This record gives sequence, structure tokens and C-alpha cells, in this order.
Amino acid sequence: MKKPNWLDKKALYEIIFESDTPAGRLFDIILIVAISLSILISFIETMPSLRHNFQFALEILEYILTFFFTVEYITRVYCSPRKRDYVLSFFGIIDLVSTLPPYLSFFLPNARYMILLRSFRFIRIFRIFKLFSFINEGYILMQSLKKSLTKIAVYFLFVLILVTCLGTLMFMVESSVPNTQFTDLATSVYWAIVTMTTVGYGDITPVTPIGRLLSAFVMLLGYTIIAVPTGIVTATIIDETQKKPNDGRCPRCGSNVRVKDRYCSHCGEKL
Repeated sequence: MKKPNWLDKKALYEIIFESDTPAGRLFDIILIVAISLSILISFIETMPSLRHNFQFALEILEYILTFFFTVEYITRVYCSPRKRDYVLSFFGIIDLVSTLPPYLSFFLPNARYMILLRSFRFIRIFRIFKLFSFINEGYILMQSLKKSLTKIAVYFLFVLILVTCLGTLMFMVESSVPNTQFTDLATSVYWAIVTMTTVGYGDITPVTPIGRLLSAFVMLLGYTIIAVPTGIVTATIIDETQKKPNDGRCPRCGSNVRVKDRYCSHCGEKL
């Protein structure tokens, strides 16, 4: 007996994972509309006046969308030729995590707001409308962040040590003042972090002249070091964008390219 077309793995794969066919494009557009609706519902549910007026309709819509996303995820696993690779991939994890919240909400009510993770699935819009240049720019950014991770980690450790020292110094200066706000080292380090990052909540402030002088120094110091991670990533991005084809392969994705090609046919990278 011939298997129904809607159960054929190849046909389902072309619809769900590809967007070159009319059916695949339509499915992706429906998926994006469903994601938008689910996110909108999450926002409305936090607004008491709107939630009270449309509570029944919101519940019905949520049940329908939950069923849709559950079936969609199961179908993706079913028709994927390499199920393990899909389940452990970035999109596979996001698909699963964005499907579970409605079920987890029976045990943890606030878990339902994890539905907002579905916003990551909007990345598929680049594939649907063939916006390869955006995909390539995103790839460059991800590669740059990955290569800069070690340098940023060292920088973060340096900043952590610095704010600990500055917080300790402020505690030594301000802790002896009556009714001081610098009651312990943890509070003082918190003040140093808030001040150095130029956030400046103002909930903890020094009152002694030396403390205020130190506070001004930390503010100015924050301006000088806050841009360091940006500079690290920017330098890496410049290196990434200046890469040239190597041995007939795309410098971004490694696919084969011809000598006369101006763009990679796989990822859209300009050669």
C-alpha cells in the first residue's frame, strides 16, 4: 500500500526545512505568523485590562498554537534525515525549548513566558526571502565573537579584579562614617560595578571628600575601558571581512568556488 503523500518524509522535509517550493515558503510564512501571534499573546497576558477582556479568546489561541508548535516539532524530528543532528542543533534546541513552556506552566506558572524564546526563530525570515547578505553579516559577527571570546574573557577577569579592588578601597574609606551605605564588601563591589559601567543608579553614594574623589576617578576610568570589548570585536570583524578565497574555497563556509565567481553560491559571501 502506497504511503500517503503527507507522511512521505522527503515531501515533508521539502515543505518544513526548505523554502524553494511554494509549499515550503507558505509553511514558513504561516510559521512566522504563528510565532508573532504567540509572542503577542504573551505580552497581552501581562496586561490585566486586556487579559480580562479577551481571556477566553487568548486561551483558545494559546491551545491552538501549542498544538501547532508541538506537531511541527515532532514532524521536524520525524522527517529529518539526521535526527540527532537536528535535535542538538541551535534551531533544534530553540524549537524544543519554545515548545515546552505551555506544558511546564502546569508546574511552574511563570515558565510560560519562555515562549518569548520563539523570537529566535525569526532568523528563518532571512532564508525565506533569500536575504543572503544578512545571513553572511550574521555569520561574520558570530565568527568574530567566537574568535574574540578568549580576549574578552581575559578582559572580563581584569575588570572583575579591578572592581573588587576599587570596592574594597571605597569600603575602607566610607565604612567608618555613621549611617554609611557601604555596610559590607559585597555592597561596595556592587557600587564599583554600577559606577564603572556608568549606569549610576544613585542608590549608594559616598559622602566623604575622599570617597567622592574616588567615585569621580572610577567614573572616568569606566569611560576609558568600557569600549575595549567593542574594539576587540571590531578588529576581529575587520580581519574576517578581509579574508580571501583559499584553494578554491569560500573563506566563510568552506564551500568550493570557481575562479570567476564573485559570490559564494552556498552562503552568499562576496569573494
